Amino acid sequence: MNPYNRPQAGAPVPSAEPANPYAKANAYKSTSVNTSSPSDLVLMLYDGIIRFLNNAKGGFGLEDPVEFHQVINGNIQKAQAIIRELRSSLDMDKATEFGETMAGLYDYFDRRLQEANMDKKPEPIDEVIERVKTIRDAWDEMTRRELKNVNAPAEGGATSEVGTLDVSG
Repeated sequence: MNPYNRPQAGAPVPSAEPANPYAKANAYKSTSVNTSSPSDLVLMLYDGIIRFLNNAKGGFGLEDPVEFHQVINGNIQKAQAIIRELRSSLDMDKATEFGETMAGLYDYFDRRLQEANMDKKPEPIDEVIERVKTIRDAWDEMTRRELKNVNAPAEGGATSEVGTLDVSG
């Protein structure tokens, strides 16, 4: 051992194990989740549902029957876990008509994905993807408008926007 390369007292000892290639990506994900607003977290959850369901659809092209079932089943179950978490996060004691509608939609999505998984059919997956995309885009638009209203200049103030039409009345 080279005496000049010895760690000094109190210095961390380098690990003999190879570096985890996913460590930086995992750290980034963790940081983005921990520093995101609640509305951004909901967007991430919707994006996760869409990503897992697209991965499940990719399983229909696999020839190996074991891999076919594992890819479809595993990804549908991950999407269902997110949907169930979204459903359970609704405060049904304080639920408005909107909350009840969302609860019904989440239950419907869960049932359709269960059917897709049991019957190994892509059609229910396609349906859920399209509906989740619609909800996700509406949620994104709503949060952008809320952010715009929060950051809007005082009445009569100048804005930096060009070519927009304010129809808020």
